[in-house]
Amino acid sequence: MTLDATLSDVGPRLARNSVGLAHIVFFVVAAAAPLTAVVGASPAAFAFGNGAGVPGAFVLAGLLYVIFSVGFTAMGRHVEAAGAFYTYISQGIGRPAGVAGALIALVTYSAVQVAVYALFGVFVAGSLAPQGLDLPWWVWSFTALVVVHLAGRRNIAFSGAILGVCMIAEIAVLLLLDVGILVKGGGPEGIGLTSFAPSVVFGPGLGSALVFVIGSFIGFEATAIFGEEAEDPETTIPRATYVAVFLITAFYAFSTWAIVQYYGPSKVQEVANAGLDTFFFVAADAVLGPWASKLMNFLLIASLFACLLSFHNTLNRYFFALGREGLAMRALGQVHEKHLSPHVAGLVQSASAALIVGLFVVGGADPYTVVFSWMSALAVIGILSIQALVSIAIIVYFRRQPDGHGLWTTLVAPLVAFVGLVGGLALVIANLSLLSGSESPIVAAFPYGIALVGLAGVAFAYRIRAKRPDLYAGLGRMLE
Repeated sequence: MTLDATLSDVGPRLARNSVGLAHIVFFVVAAAAPLTAVVGASPAAFAFGNGAGVPGAFVLAGLLYVIFSVGFTAMGRHVEAAGAFYTYISQGIGRPAGVAGALIALVTYSAVQVAVYALFGVFVAGSLAPQGLDLPWWVWSFTALVVVHLAGRRNIAFSGAILGVCMIAEIAVLLLLDVGILVKGGGPEGIGLTSFAPSVVFGPGLGSALVFVIGSFIGFEATAIFGEEAEDPETTIPRATYVAVFLITAFYAFSTWAIVQYYGPSKVQEVANAGLDTFFFVAADAVLGPWASKLMNFLLIASLFACLLSFHNTLNRYFFALGREGLAMRALGQVHEKHLSPHVAGLVQSASAALIVGLFVVGGADPYTVVFSWMSALAVIGILSIQALVSIAIIVYFRRQPDGHGLWTTLVAPLVAFVGLVGGLALVIANLSLLSGSESPIVAAFPYGIALVGLAGVAFAYRIRAKRPDLYAGLGRMLE
């Protein structure tokens, strides 16, 4: 295989035309884990952020990603490989930056996955212990890892179907709560739109709220990473991107607005401070009955599983793309004979996740306050860094290759997105101890760690250019 290969002889290919718009939307929304984000992350935004203005903060974050999507989807019509952000950055800024982005992406999504494995283990162990099945959290984490791995070996549509069921169920139970609150006329202060008033949204604590809110959108690039397997990718990927962003934003904003109506704009921050873990469950018991909180707890576990499966498939395709391009062992670029899935990449990815989780277990780390909290903070820093790089890549790409797109698409929107993403990154770094729940110097070093990973990627790319110029020439261009 030559590195300047054309579309017909690039080597192993993932299953073409195997996922449609609905499947891709399921992957993105499942990665965002709506029930986990609303029930798990938003109480902290209410407590430590701008209180009743949290729904407006979700709207602001959604608007940022809609603007980001303008250039992102436009460039996506010219980039169809499974490497997603890696390919975008390579073809925009250059190969060294692309390799840097790829390594940061691997660290980012590995951190997300490890965080969710820990949280999954905590919730399952807590749910089953009262039933007499009292096992350590890591037993359930490793069980989930095995099931996720087996599902990931199948055709991508199989994972999409599982994610669809989980997503619909978790959204349904929250919508029941939301509608129930509105039917009852809200809480002691009635129903109003205070949460979207500029004075409330932009009030004290907005920066802290955005730290948690922006993190709830992680998994955004899942639309582009399945471009090679999508039906009619030139139209499916842009549509899936916008549908997913609008759906996530609307759901987050509506659900958090409804809970504000239940507790009241003047009391919601105080209540959240008093009980982060019971914030939504108390409301569900009161509005729908005790069955609702039990169902919500079960679906929260399903939401976490769906999130794991989505990120597993995302990471598989990163490993696959890097293996196919020769940046990692070539075996990673192989596909399953029957399912045309990146099964070798999946095996390596699952093994690496098992190793990291195992090291935390051996080290005696607390699954929630250390594994989940620390890894989540690391992931938010990583994803914002990559997305900012992609915004620059979009601008540079269209400056070199104008292709009929307007100035808004090729310059203004990506530039606005870049400013917003860098601002979000600055907020996260400034509030890192709040996001991670720790003052540890290890956590404080995360931004430097991400920067070092990026620099290592650049150095690796230049080393390839010096020793393997033929390999370097094809980086990020396998499927152009």
